[in-house]
Amino acid sequence: MPRDATELAHRLAREAEAVCRHYLSNGRRVGNYWQVGDVRNAAGRSMFVRLSRDASGKRVAGKWTDAATGEHGDLLDVIRKSCGFVDFRDVAGEARRFLRLPRPEPDYPPRHSVVPTGSPKSATRGSPESARRLFAMSQPIAGTLAEANLRARGITVLRDCASLRFHPRCYYRPDPYEPTETWPAMIAAVTDLDGRITGAHRTYLNPQGFDRSASGKAPIDTPRRAMGHLLGNAVRFGVADDVMAAGEGIETILSLRCGLPDMPMAAALSAAHLAAILLPATLRRLYIVRDDDPAGDHAMESLSARAGTNGIEAIALSPRCGDFNEDLRGFGIDALRAALRVQLAPEDVARFIEF
Repeated sequence: MPRDATELAHRLAREAEAVCRHYLSNGRRVGNYWQVGDVRNAAGRSMFVRLSRDASGKRVAGKWTDAATGEHGDLLDVIRKSCGFVDFRDVAGEARRFLRLPRPEPDYPPRHSVVPTGSPKSATRGSPESARRLFAMSQPIAGTLAEANLRARGITVLRDCASLRFHPRCYYRPDPYEPTETWPAMIAAVTDLDGRITGAHRTYLNPQGFDRSASGKAPIDTPRRAMGHLLGNAVRFGVADDVMAAGEGIETILSLRCGLPDMPMAAALSAAHLAAILLPATLRRLYIVRDDDPAGDHAMESLSARAGTNGIEAIALSPRCGDFNEDLRGFGIDALRAALRVQLAPEDVARFIEF
């Protein structure tokens, strides 16, 4: 197996259940296995995907067998056959999109090897440890360019935002062969359900201040980047118990919190990750914050179905524009609260809406 395929297979195996929930959505978890009809996502019970390594280490996560046909393989095969791909390039591209990985770097080292301020040292690039070090290097957002950028987008309620920090000179490499640059960045901690940091999200900011055309982001090709283990995890605001909201983008969730400041919320960072977000065992009602596009609709449908199978009531929160930050900036906080009031369950209106 090519090195790139081996690495992708290992990364997918670490997120085996989330991969199965997304690509084999007609199945269900049974003990330590995902059970489904076949690798093409047919309904049934003949195919088994192992979800975690056993104590001996001989049976690894992500391996599957179809008892009816004798077929077997790994999670790359699941992606290939469930999506109908032929070329490995397409399979790898889909796997990277799902895992939200950057494009692969060449086997040989880049010409420049510079460790700038903001680059986590002595940790594997893109690892959870690298993400934790980057977050530790950063400072609270109060009084920084990151806070100013959020306020310029109409986001003025910033309580329970310990998951957000600021780094004035965060590393950015535009291309493997180009020298490393540094830009100011808002750093968001991606955490699991126990609050452990598993990744970090960087929003590179324009050092000249907020500009409406780019929403304050730096003038670079990819002003948003993420590292670490993201799938199933999220940037969290508040501690979820019986009620929470989950959506894609950080600014979308922060905008919603301006109208519902006491409701715990989580930003999953993409539509695919929203569909796979892990939910607290105590959760009884989930508000799914949808973006008004096909990917947002698919994520909402997938997450709503999964919540329902776990006895969780799922309610969609829909913006008037493309997302709730557009609503907040376009119509103001009072209009946002009014729009949310008619979408919440009655008992949550009294609990979470401020007047």
